[in-house]
Amino acid sequence: MADDDDLFLNPPNVLRPEKTLHATTNRAFQGIPSMAVSPGGRLWATWYAGKTPKEDENNYVVLSTSNDDGKTWTEVLIVDPDEGGPVRAYDPELWMAPDGKLRLSWAQAIGHEGTVAGVWFLTITNPEDGQPRYEPAKRITDGVMMCKPTVLSSGNWALPASTWRKTDNSARMIVSKDAGATWALRGACNVPEKDRAFDEHMIIERRDGTLWLLARTRYGIGESVSTDSGKTWPELSPSKIAHPSARFFIRRLDSGKLLLVKHGPIDERIGRSHLTAFLSDDDGQTWSGGLLLDDRSSVSYPDGQQTADGTIRIIYDFSRTGERHILMATFREQDVAAGRIVSDEAKLKQIVSDASGPLETE
Repeated sequence: MADDDDLFLNPPNVLRPEKTLHATTNRAFQGIPSMAVSPGGRLWATWYAGKTPKEDENNYVVLSTSNDDGKTWTEVLIVDPDEGGPVRAYDPELWMAPDGKLRLSWAQAIGHEGTVAGVWFLTITNPEDGQPRYEPAKRITDGVMMCKPTVLSSGNWALPASTWRKTDNSARMIVSKDAGATWALRGACNVPEKDRAFDEHMIIERRDGTLWLLARTRYGIGESVSTDSGKTWPELSPSKIAHPSARFFIRRLDSGKLLLVKHGPIDERIGRSHLTAFLSDDDGQTWSGGLLLDDRSSVSYPDGQQTADGTIRIIYDFSRTGERHILMATFREQDVAAGRIVSDEAKLKQIVSDASGPLETE
């Protein structure tokens, strides 16, 4: 049994959402979402929540699913390490891996430091089914992983895990060569101490084989490029993408273009509003299009996936302690290129979860 300070190392409780404690009517906070789509089209969403209006020991992770194109959602699992205890579960991520299994990841810690947190995986073996079956939860590495893994051209899986703020070389790349059976640190990028925030880094493999790392900083978005498959990284330096200190989303589309979802225009630093999607056909040297997904203040933390038919799904949060909404945008590449909705399938501001009602504790 772990000491009290090490309780975050214990496997968490994975529960059906049957307790009043975890009901939407007992959530004064919810946000920081992620989503994935199964090959058959089932939508999966995750975020974390809590009964107090802040990020604290009450936080737990929610897993929800939809099989009707996002019209209705059902919460099916809760990850709560110790309910009223000191350990929090937070910063979840969903990822459909090449092996056909759905990975739900989250961070588990006491307090807020990435240096004493850990990345956990729950591997769901039946992602087409609304009642998930899963392997025992497994701690993968130290730190926090807030963004999707990248499958490299080598077949290796690369996790962007961070021990943010207090450590050098915090933006790490954890790699599996055996489809997730084992993981090892390959390399890490140092964020200058004056610029450090929460990293929340993402890794893109460019067409020339180099790896492009983008990370959240105090000034916005920093970058680094590795020329040796992630073994070494130059120190992070400012990118040309203007942004607040907040998570963004970047992913390569099936067309080969890059999709970037950020706040505001490419070259303008604004606050957490105007979530907008852009395209790049030259590995991030220039950007075009500009589909406005949501112009409201207090929208943040986009994540998403493109499915085999070309549909792009982006999930994000709105007003984490006020409206407490999780939302989804559905669109296609041509909508982004046009800067407006031109496809029949596109839908914006779709509600995934609404916890805005009166709290039972009020």
